[in-house]
Amino acid sequence: MVAITIPCDNPSIPVDIGPFRGDTPVAASPPPKGRSSMTRQPNEPVRHRSRRWVLTRALMVGGAVGAAAVPSAFALQSASAATTVDMELVLVAAMVDPPKAGNGTTLTAGPQVKIVEAALDAKNYLATTYVDGHYGSTTVTAYSAWQKSLGYTGLDANGLPGPTSLTRLGQDQGFTVTRAVNVGSNSDSYGGKRVNTRTKNMLAAADAKLSWSLTLTQGSYTVGNPSSAGTHDGGGVVDIAVGSMSATQRWQTVKALRDVGFAAWLRTPEQGFSYHIHANAVADTDMAGVAQAQVHDYFFGKNGLANHAADNTPAAYRGSFTWWEKYKRG
Repeated sequence: MVAITIPCDNPSIPVDIGPFRGDTPVAASPPPKGRSSMTRQPNEPVRHRSRRWVLTRALMVGGAVGAAAVPSAFALQSASAATTVDMELVLVAAMVDPPKAGNGTTLTAGPQVKIVEAALDAKNYLATTYVDGHYGSTTVTAYSAWQKSLGYTGLDANGLPGPTSLTRLGQDQGFTVTRAVNVGSNSDSYGGKRVNTRTKNMLAAADAKLSWSLTLTQGSYTVGNPSSAGTHDGGGVVDIAVGSMSATQRWQTVKALRDVGFAAWLRTPEQGFSYHIHANAVADTDMAGVAQAQVHDYFFGKNGLANHAADNTPAAYRGSFTWWEKYKRG
């Protein structure tokens, strides 16, 4: 039985802070095998590197890290000090970077990501070559190995930093975590559909912007639904009914969801769907990999479908890329 009913990497749940689930120990997993250029081999001694080395490596390896072309609000945002890691930015990069060609960085996350990558390098989960500020698939694999070494499995070891695992990495390697993201309970609900607490709060905020109510047709953590292609297997993803809405109301609903931090699209018969809205909560630490790739598409103005076509949302309803915690700050 592998069903997990606790939130991903949530520091408020005692069983998630180490290699235990309740009263049952979970064996720690070694770094991935078969990656000799990147990870420590079984009989190879562990390198013990200082915190100073990690922070210096994060600043030096790979040279200057440039930000992607972004709205001015992000362009003006400066990176945190070298000894802190902004978890929000790292999570956004972890969703946007992997499908990219090359090793470009996202928003102003590059320096933050490099600190995390240098820490993974110091623990022999990531080769120095990849300490570059790009949270690509290699970094995802390395971070997942770190999570598994702490006893996490399933969604809790998906390669997206959770607040507990990231804090633990910082304690070991000399950085502190700022702007931690917590999804809360993964057995919460909205309109009778299962979602985590963060998603519930986001839906309530979007609902409050509208004069009609949101009705979910599918929630999160619904493993095995073939029509969803795995996008709802983890947290942060919902489908919303639009049958009772006018065309304008449908687009207004998409805009309200985007305003609070969802990557949201209206699905249409022309795309092979019955009308509904599909929405992914940006930076949800429980999100399944295929849904994370949809956030990448959204960031680049695409539709989040297999054809990666242009977003069909009219310009007046598109809004700016954001996420829940940033929205709450105003």
